[in-house]
Amino acid sequence: MNRRLFLSATALCSTGVATLSACSRPQSNQTTPAAHSTFPAVQWKMATSWPKKLDILFGGAERLAQRVKSMTQGRFVITPYPAGEIASGLEVLDVVANGTVECGHTASYYYVDKNPALAFGTNVPFGLSAHQQNAWLYYGGGLEAMQQLYKPLGIINFPAGNTGAQMGGWFRKRINQPADLSALKMRIPGLGGEVMKRLGVDVQMLADDEIAPALLANKIDAAEWNNPYDDDKSE
Repeated sequence: MNRRLFLSATALCSTGVATLSACSRPQSNQTTPAAHSTFPAVQWKMATSWPKKLDILFGGAERLAQRVKSMTQGRFVITPYPAGEIASGLEVLDVVANGTVECGHTASYYYVDKNPALAFGTNVPFGLSAHQQNAWLYYGGGLEAMQQLYKPLGIINFPAGNTGAQMGGWFRKRINQPADLSALKMRIPGLGGEVMKRLGVDVQMLADDEIAPALLANKIDAAEWNNPYDDDKSE
């Protein structure tokens, strides 16, 4: 399943995030370090859907914050918080929308209950490759389309990471035929979860820090997550 190619990292921000994009725009006059010191100091909190131990996912949020700080010579500081400190990994959109934090780093397929089309901000079963997803977002009108979906929620989103194709899942027993999926309890969100439901899977929605405990306690039989490296770190 080629699902979460893209936003294991949508930056979900209040409308003030326009300041973020403005940081990278060329200025008509060269800005000197002295001029930077006159800019107001801005500090934002960023809720994320990722445990701190995940180098690729939480590390991506940290790299974004570091780049913003560097571009503004320390005037704009974003502090990422791991899942569970401000909100659970599945509630990042909500705490951004209600103003608890200024921005978030998450995956849009966690929120298909609000609008099924949000799944296309990550990827869908048998969908685009990582490069194709970025081409659609940046050159095919994809980002504009996604921002229209988020607008009624009081959110503006920007791409902020691309993890490539997920592995399809880790299973406690070998799956040899479609019938083996019947009643299988599996952690898998988004449209991929809808596909698995039609194959008879009992689909579960769990944040990352809940996956390994659920497997160990035999509460689920299988799980998909992200990539082999961070999957191993999640244990």
